Amino acid sequence: MQLTAKTVVVTGAGRGIGRALAERFGRDGAHIALLDVNSADLDSTRSDLEASGVVARTYEVNVAAEDEVIAAMDRIVSDFGRLDVLINNAGILRDALLVKVKDGEIVGKMSLAQWQAVIDVNLTGVFLCGREAAERMIKLRSNGVIVNISSVSRHGNAGQSNYSASKAGVTAMTVVWAKELARFGIRAGAIAPGGTRTDILSAMRPEMLEKLLAPVPLRRLGEPEEIAAAAAFIVSNDFFSGRCIDLDGGFRI
Repeated sequence: MQLTAKTVVVTGAGRGIGRALAERFGRDGAHIALLDVNSADLDSTRSDLEASGVVARTYEVNVAAEDEVIAAMDRIVSDFGRLDVLINNAGILRDALLVKVKDGEIVGKMSLAQWQAVIDVNLTGVFLCGREAAERMIKLRSNGVIVNISSVSRHGNAGQSNYSASKAGVTAMTVVWAKELARFGIRAGAIAPGGTRTDILSAMRPEMLEKLLAPVPLRRLGEPEEIAAAAAFIVSNDFFSGRCIDLDGGFRI
């Protein structure tokens, strides 16, 4: 796919990987629809994009709310006249052990609220945005692309029952969508980043960061721009569909 004047939707676009995705596709000539729950972050990203000549609009939306997603996708089509690419990037963490034990006693466990919050955003949000984007791509005959951001944690990571389950589900849905939507000219791909230099990890204490990087052969964090480059590859390569790119510096859980 050539991106000049195409419409790319990026969820979680206010900062971190989402912002890098928006910047990359903007440089490639696309018009960018920025989705996030934080209006200040959205405005900051849009301002930077517009300063570099990119056409961008913002949409404050909770991806886990069906009515908000439907309304946002309708507005995007109305504003831009098309919808060509969806990058499902929005996600949250609520880490906890399934059951926490100290001195043989149960002292805590992952709450239902922690479980549900992550599933709602990371899995249901991807489902809703993917469903609504696919519907509009089909109606517009845009031969679009859906890129889902998964995680290396999809293989199972201690303390992340909720997050690992959600990211495994994201990868599985990618395969399903690639099979179901191919007859409409729509492709689907996924990216599974390892540790990436976002605000959370950048603020980590040096000793904790060193522990995190110890099993990574390249011994560094990934950069948001490297995740964006992988997404650009998926979108640009018309023979890529139904696969997940592991982008983790050689790390395997």
